[in-house]
Amino acid sequence: MNRDHDRILILDFGSQFTQLIARRIREERVYCEIHPSTRSLDWIRAWNPRGIVLSGGPSSVYDEGVPTTDPGILAEGFPILGICYGMQLIAHFEGGKVQHGHREYGRAELVVESPEGLFAGFDPADPTTVWCSHGDHVDEPPEGYVRLASTSSLPTAAFRAEDRPIWGVQFHPEVAHTRRGDEILSNFLFEVCGCRPTWTAGAFIEETVERVRSQVGDGTAICGLSGGVDSSVAAVLVHRAIGDRLTCIFVDHGLLRKNEREQVERMFRNHYDIRLIVEDASELFLERLRGVTDPEEKRRRIGNTFIEVFDATAAREGTGARFLVQGTLYPDVIESVSAGGPSVTIKTHHNVGGLPQDMPFELVEPLRELFKDEVRQVGRELGLPEDFVGRHPFPGPGLAIRILGEVTTERLAMLRDADAVYLEEIRGAGLYDEIWQAFAVLLPVRSVGVMGDARTYENVLALRAVTSRDGMTADWYAFPHDVLGRISTRVINEVRGINRVTYDVSSKPPATIEWE
Repeated sequence: MNRDHDRILILDFGSQFTQLIARRIREERVYCEIHPSTRSLDWIRAWNPRGIVLSGGPSSVYDEGVPTTDPGILAEGFPILGICYGMQLIAHFEGGKVQHGHREYGRAELVVESPEGLFAGFDPADPTTVWCSHGDHVDEPPEGYVRLASTSSLPTAAFRAEDRPIWGVQFHPEVAHTRRGDEILSNFLFEVCGCRPTWTAGAFIEETVERVRSQVGDGTAICGLSGGVDSSVAAVLVHRAIGDRLTCIFVDHGLLRKNEREQVERMFRNHYDIRLIVEDASELFLERLRGVTDPEEKRRRIGNTFIEVFDATAAREGTGARFLVQGTLYPDVIESVSAGGPSVTIKTHHNVGGLPQDMPFELVEPLRELFKDEVRQVGRELGLPEDFVGRHPFPGPGLAIRILGEVTTERLAMLRDADAVYLEEIRGAGLYDEIWQAFAVLLPVRSVGVMGDARTYENVLALRAVTSRDGMTADWYAFPHDVLGRISTRVINEVRGINRVTYDVSSKPPATIEWE
């Protein structure tokens, strides 16, 4: 990352919301990174942040072996914002008392007593809603600190140091439930830290093109193209850097949406003039999936088969490439390496279906600093069509995990056609961009129906649509009833083998967005 940009360092103490902090800061066009709370003072000085955020976390400062950081960080002069556990840690370091065992979870009304700095623009006579999630809290600020805000249950919901730019809040400004949370974070960035909003898609493209040119030199690269937004944006970005020394390999595993292969071929060959090799391996994938019903086994077989086909195609084409382009995103990096230290590693990501560690390529990952919404913005800046960069997320295993039970040619065709009708109706109603993700799921269930005065015993289709800001939580989308009615009528009339349509009204949590 170009050091000409102002940078915010987020030290992670294990909060489920740490990625949200980074997302909100990036939305203000300020660059930030998440790092373990164990980073040394020497490392922090060398990284030279414009400001530091201490995240929340599930621990108590009084527990043994809890995540912590060097207390000397408070004397370095960096502007600091402690959120929830981060605030408690500041109070603990400064000799204050942290009250233990008072659990509070949910909304509270914040009364701002001092509308300056972090709370510039707030009216003490106008309480604002904030979101709390803590087991400990601070009743009285430590010596040398002043109270800034309170709630009915928190005498000190926010404080600041009198002699240094150190601030703490007991609530979570990064979550959507805190009504003016974006404003609080913006005040920290610009009022407290004096950041400049220079982290833009255009600046990122310019810097990344130069970085890729430096990395690849006069070598050649291959890209495993999935047809999704991430790998496509990565391919176009690298192509801008090294031109025809990039070869894209698109493995058609037969689990794509309707007409997806043709769309990818048309865009990359005709619009971007990128060398594209399409390998049709649909029969092989279907053979490997025969009789498999467990979703994790489906994922494993698809990933392994993808590696096999990708390797064989690259060897056959004789590209001589030394570099492999991947669409790795920043959440993949965080989740794979457990950047927060105390956070549990959620899953290991190898973006091209699970690439082995010993592959004879050097990785080129031009998007590894970006979140999904930033990737979309870079795609727009690169000129990718809006109907492509704005597409809803699509899983790597494709339709295989939207068919509950065994994947067969017949069931794939049925789901593919039904899903196409569903999305067409959503677009026709002007609702596509209101929905974060929408898709159809073919259930391993048959039901009795009547069509043309005859009894039917056919498949049941479930429709899923959610709204979300980031995919970490999601609510089901409240369709107008007439739209649902049109979708159901068209699916049953036009897709042979389906006689019943249902709609999923569960949110995340407790459900996940995908069914498998």
